[in-house]
Amino acid sequence: MSTVTEYKKKDFVSDQEVRWCPGCGDYAILASVQQVFAGLGVAKENFAVISGIGCSSRFPYYMNTYGFHTIHGRAPAVASGVKIANPELDVWVITGDGDALSIGGNHLIHAMRRNLNIKVLLFNNRIYGLTKGQYSPTTSPGKVTGSSPYGSLDQPFNPIAVALGANASFVARTADTQPKHMKEIFAAAHAHKGFAFVEILQNCVIFNDKVFDHIVERSIRDDRQVDLRDGQPMVYGKELDKGVRFSGNSLEVCKASEASSWNASEATSADAMRICQGSELEDIPVPMGIFKAIERPVLEEDIHKQVAAATENLGEGTLESLLDSGETWNID
Repeated sequence: MSTVTEYKKKDFVSDQEVRWCPGCGDYAILASVQQVFAGLGVAKENFAVISGIGCSSRFPYYMNTYGFHTIHGRAPAVASGVKIANPELDVWVITGDGDALSIGGNHLIHAMRRNLNIKVLLFNNRIYGLTKGQYSPTTSPGKVTGSSPYGSLDQPFNPIAVALGANASFVARTADTQPKHMKEIFAAAHAHKGFAFVEILQNCVIFNDKVFDHIVERSIRDDRQVDLRDGQPMVYGKELDKGVRFSGNSLEVCKASEASSWNASEATSADAMRICQGSELEDIPVPMGIFKAIERPVLEEDIHKQVAAATENLGEGTLESLLDSGETWNID
């Protein structure tokens, strides 16, 4: 793979007019991705940005890289093919809560378990934005929408819990209003060897405005979020004077000096699953940062090793020999 040492954000800005609603969180995510790509030392022609359908899926048009705007829910499948065909490419999937977790749920969980070295950014605004505000797989119960006029009755997915349950090897969460944190998480996802899943809490100003204000609003976010950093205590607050600790099967707020240390490499992800499912309305702060980062076999590497071993054992082979093998017959 060809590499470079220096790019600027503008080098990853395409000539296409960006068409999202004014105030949409997608703008901040786009800018952060462009800034991170510029600093990775990877040549532009070695990036491939793959998307499905939805507001977020316009993303490849706005990146000055190779890209593919695919079909609803199938971005992980297309990205898997791209990565297997050319393992040298940096493959990033851009998707939304509807695209990834509804029609695309099956593709997403199997991409996670297979552990291809691709990166998935899931924009979670808890609504279908492109199709005008229907409830999505992450919408909170009771939400009145065009498809739930009396309030949604569905219990929502927790995207982090889904990723942990499907054994993704890197799982993280960030927010569109926190660009510094976003860029740190994106860079960490890129550095991880294997499947990296990042949930981004993202605001839809038209159909679900301020949905995450109880977590990310500037005046309260220090007291409503705990940033999970591997090997460090789970502390939070403006003065970092509060902490979270595990107590039996539950979590509790404590003094910073009594906080449990976070372990993102714990193989079973039991603690990650426990902390990600706490209620957003309780006293426990909402976890952000890296929930899980472990090493396990990377699929495309194993595929190419298997092909090389079979070729060495059996020879190159030809299409003709394949077609003529087995039982064949002629039709007059």
